[in-house]
Amino acid sequence: ELPENWTDTRETLLEGMLFTLKYLGMTLVEQPKGEELSAAAVKRIVATAKASGKKLQKVTLKVSPRGIVLNDGGTNELIENVSIYRISYCTADKIHDKVFAYIAQNQLNENLECHAFLCPKRKM
Repeated sequence: ELPENWTDTRETLLEGMLFTLKYLGMTLVEQPKGEELSAAAVKRIVATAKASGKKLQKVTLKVSPRGIVLNDGGTNELIENVSIYRISYCTADKIHDKVFAYIAQNQLNENLECHAFLCPKRKM
């Protein structure tokens, strides 16, 4: 839950904000950014997640000026640490209003990946 004045606290901005989300999945994309591109990617990810019928993985996502740190919600094990320089796009999806997604370049193979997450609330 964000306090009303969360933007006033410098520590929060520097240290990062922690969100508890569910990981929907990832798909490869052709371009580093674009609303239509990310919307299509999110649509694919949501469809795949629904079709699999599996329970979504709970994760904690920390957003800071350094980038995004993703940890397993149960074990707190590091899943991924994405440098801000590798993130090309972030969006709250228009159709799926509880979905947050970002596009980042994979460190190992240079692929552009769109990762999507399900938020507990639309405002988040």
